[in-house]
Amino acid sequence: MELIRAENLSKWYDERVCALKTVNLSVEGGEWISVMGPSGSGKTTLLNLVGCLDTPTSGTLRVCDVDITSLDQGGRARFRRENIGLVFQQFHLVPHLTALENVMLAQYFHSIEDECEATKALECVGLGDRLHHLPGHLSGGEQQRVCIVRALINDPKIVLADEPTGNLDRENEENVLEIFRGLHRLGKTVLVVTHNPEIGELGDRVVEMAHGEVVGCRGQKLYIPREF
Repeated sequence: MELIRAENLSKWYDERVCALKTVNLSVEGGEWISVMGPSGSGKTTLLNLVGCLDTPTSGTLRVCDVDITSLDQGGRARFRRENIGLVFQQFHLVPHLTALENVMLAQYFHSIEDECEATKALECVGLGDRLHHLPGHLSGGEQQRVCIVRALINDPKIVLADEPTGNLDRENEENVLEIFRGLHRLGKTVLVVTHNPEIGELGDRVVEMAHGEVVGCRGQKLYIPREF
């Protein structure tokens, strides 16, 4: 089932800077799409549009069978909260909240608070003994795992990650990638922006961008979720 369809999607800033130019892209449910290209190629802009963090200048964008280009700011926020999990290179954790409280904050915005569920989710990524630590007392890899749990706690249909291992050492990078592999095995739809060719090759498809345009696509069109 198609979850994302972009048609002639463009984004201009100040009528002079073109961040995205007539992009056409279709993403099926359960696919892992790696978005690659040099800095300034439009990768993050594309992710921000799909994640309802920004609006296009022209074109249409349907996500989960909803034309999100027609939504107002409140509608986009609700759609993002209900359907999208966001993981950034920068951790964006609330510094005065513990790991557990940061995850529960995401539940709160979804009108559900379940400390037991949040605790179990953190335990699943090896943070059972770090529940009550502030972000400043966690390593970079631990903070990123908290961010991933926060993004996933409300079971989003689509996970968007922008350079999720960019600030991590090799060991923590592998820990984070294993979480994404697990999501993929479970059939989640994942879009990852990365400069790292090794990470890019983990995707079912590699979408290559340059100067705001999609200039290439490698890999299989469809992904069939694995069964356990």
